[in-house]
Amino acid sequence: MYQAQDHAALVFAPKAETALGHAIARHLNQPLANLEERDFEDGEHKTRPLENVRDRDVYVVHSLYADKHQTVNDKLVRLLFFLGALRDAGAGRITAVVPYLCYARKDRKTKTRDPITTRYLAQLFEAVGCDRVAVMDVHNIAAFQNAFRCPTEHLLAAGLFVRYFADLPAIKAPVVVSPDAGGMKRARAFRDRLEAELGIPVPLAFMEKERSGGQLSGGLVVGEIHHRQAIILDDLISTGGTLRLAAQALREQGAEKVFAAATHGLFMSAANTQLAGGELDGIVVTNTVRPSKLENPVVMAKIETLDVAPLLADAIARMHSGGSLVELMAQSR
Repeated sequence: MYQAQDHAALVFAPKAETALGHAIARHLNQPLANLEERDFEDGEHKTRPLENVRDRDVYVVHSLYADKHQTVNDKLVRLLFFLGALRDAGAGRITAVVPYLCYARKDRKTKTRDPITTRYLAQLFEAVGCDRVAVMDVHNIAAFQNAFRCPTEHLLAAGLFVRYFADLPAIKAPVVVSPDAGGMKRARAFRDRLEAELGIPVPLAFMEKERSGGQLSGGLVVGEIHHRQAIILDDLISTGGTLRLAAQALREQGAEKVFAAATHGLFMSAANTQLAGGELDGIVVTNTVRPSKLENPVVMAKIETLDVAPLLADAIARMHSGGSLVELMAQSR
């Protein structure tokens, strides 16, 4: 059993994650640990801790997505090298806190000789000496957990969404909608928590869709929609094509209002046009990802961003002290 040699955990965050890192540190009532990042003219880089980490319980916060300054591969390599530097510096236990985990959607072979990048990613974290990986709402939790040999923690944004929609005046007769059959387990868990919070029955529905060659088709809605406020729940939004298709079908089935809720708002360039129509009344995401490619003011006006810093800070505090993450994930209020 690991025994921390200092009462306080050390929390690091690279400059790409400074805002979220400082917010987490404030909630922990401690400063963010100091590190040095250097970029070299040949494109190489290094990151090293500027504090003694020997035998300490160390947490590195880094969300792995592309932005205007670094590709997803840049961020991944920087994180891996820093985790390795912490191991070489004698850190007692190293936890990578990765709110958005890259390459997690490619968890199985869909074509002959396809890579299974989720598994390769896990091997990279383990190779540099990472003791534990904590993420938020991965695409496929079973595949994520099976890929890693080191301990993993899967944090949920469902409680944040429950609080938001329970307090939203427009929500009188909600229905929770999964954009496909594969997301039903996630949607059902959210529906159960929202139902308990509101104290009224909340039906569940799902969409039947097909994807071929990157094109979406189908729009059959299975469930009770008419005169209800639909909440489409998903793990992430990329181009917005799935959302637009789902929202359009829900409108045609008599939905009074249509909202979308997704933990990770990647918002690729196509989202600027896909989400600009009147199908959606609102889009709720968290700040695990900063939407650097979103430029359309019409789309941006629809978006509400929920802060995950308190949740991540609480999770780090519980991991450090041996507290229960199951209890944390069960909290709605």
